[in-house]
Amino acid sequence: MKTFPRSGAIALGVMLAVGAPFAAAHHADETPTNAAATATVTAPKLHDAMRALWHGHIVTTRDYALAVHAGDDTAATKAADAVVANAKDIANAVAGFYGEAGGQGILELLAGHWQGVQALTQAAKAGDAAKEEAIVKTLADNAGAIAKFLATANPNLPEDAVRGALVMHTVDHKAQLDMMMANAPQAQQDESWARMQEHMDMIADTLSDGIAKQFPDKAK
Repeated sequence: MKTFPRSGAIALGVMLAVGAPFAAAHHADETPTNAAATATVTAPKLHDAMRALWHGHIVTTRDYALAVHAGDDTAATKAADAVVANAKDIANAVAGFYGEAGGQGILELLAGHWQGVQALTQAAKAGDAAKEEAIVKTLADNAGAIAKFLATANPNLPEDAVRGALVMHTVDHKAQLDMMMANAPQAQQDESWARMQEHMDMIADTLSDGIAKQFPDKAK
């Protein structure tokens, strides 16, 4: 199983940094709304960069899932490498605010997200619902640990909201994987993918807001 190299500073932590508006948008019986579009943009360039980086995360993990679904090991390896490369790009951006020491401290916790997504992909491909359930629980534990770390680093990122955000991001991954591996109607898969992109934008925006509040000069 591919893991993040220790040189990657923060890896997948950005996705966790989200506030109450995001959590509210995730109720299963609600239609997601583009709350991020109406949010106050305090650092436009930072918001744009974070959105681009985190869109890269879900694109590369989706490419990995598509390759696994197709049974294309070469494409799966290439996609997995791209996930790690994207994580390094995110790390470079985030480490500019929190430093290498902070990045190294959270690296192993955040690497668990990608490891979990990889394992979840394989379990979904095998149709092993029990294993999927166990992996989801592991990812939830990982979310709690990362949430505590990030909330300590940035007082603008409430721990409960951060934890909930990662849990819901995991739900997005699982929904996409289950539909893909079951060959669900393409319209349903497209809807799930659009929702996942929207959620990712919300998370990136909220992280940007939190960083801009904590580091107003750097965020510019």
